[in-house]
Amino acid sequence: MNDNSPTPAKRMEPQPDPLLDSSADSDEPAFSWMSDSTSGGTDSKGAPKNVDAGSEGVQQAESRADRKAAEAAVEPAAEPNAQPFSEPLPTSALQVRPPEEEVERRNAQRESAANAKPLAPRVMQVLLAVFYPVILLVLAVRAVTSPLFLWTEYNRPGFPGDGYGFSTDDRMTYGSYAVDYLSNWSGPRYLGELVNRSGDKLFKDGEVSHMADVKLVILSTFGAGALLVLFSIIAIAYLRRRSTGGVRRGLFAGSILTLVIILGLGALAVLGWQQFFTEFHRIFFASGSWTFALEDTLIRLFPGQFWIDAGIVIGGLVLLTALVTLILTWPTRRRRGITVDEPAPAPAEAT
Repeated sequence: MNDNSPTPAKRMEPQPDPLLDSSADSDEPAFSWMSDSTSGGTDSKGAPKNVDAGSEGVQQAESRADRKAAEAAVEPAAEPNAQPFSEPLPTSALQVRPPEEEVERRNAQRESAANAKPLAPRVMQVLLAVFYPVILLVLAVRAVTSPLFLWTEYNRPGFPGDGYGFSTDDRMTYGSYAVDYLSNWSGPRYLGELVNRSGDKLFKDGEVSHMADVKLVILSTFGAGALLVLFSIIAIAYLRRRSTGGVRRGLFAGSILTLVIILGLGALAVLGWQQFFTEFHRIFFASGSWTFALEDTLIRLFPGQFWIDAGIVIGGLVLLTALVTLILTWPTRRRRGITVDEPAPAPAEAT
């Protein structure tokens, strides 16, 4: 088969694609922004084209910057005194720095808030310190109003005897009824129906009425002491969890307060016992309801020396307990958590 062979009837010559044909392309750029903005461009032979001013303006306006300039030129001129509107940013107020005095004040407040201790532990410490001397006094009174103290008083050497015929055994028997009445829930009949060996009433109506008043004061004191003990336990439990050393500081302050109170009351009692005893009764009892004759049963069972000894025992118990508490809670460096750095050993001398 050679090149002179006839072409088949169905064979067609390839036709050029008009889209791919570059023979008809000109040298003009495809986009107006590719043309030289300072001149009208060049023709196909490299010579500059003669473009008139009108066509040049249209060509320049084709670009983005030129279109914006043309739009600005079309808009009416703004008034000379008019200020452009600008919407403030949402956070523009945060970019304004306050005066130096305000900055220092805020910094001081932040530092004081950071260094301030919580209020609740301090309140608990104050309550524990205030409750402590009252609790000690109530416990000491409870120790005195007991048959043990009564037996110790009647059997100690030097205790005055009864000039109207009560023996030590009689005093112990009748006195135990009076002491038991102060702590039980019986009514005045508990003492009002007691009789002596001759069959007469042991206590007069005035004596029974006074003992009823004493019982009300004693039971109220014991009830208040029980509540204070409960509150103190709650305060101690709270301070153990929320404040390191809070229990120790509260008891330390309470022991100091107890010493001040007991020493003050002791000084008043020593300077004038009769006046102190009288003023004490005036606080809790009505005038005239607590004075009796020497032959009355209450005076024979509880003479003046009994109350002096009871005051000494109450003051001694409270003073001793406060001193022990003060020693055990004394704020030493170890209890405050301050470690003492041991001095470094001196270097050995060279031989």
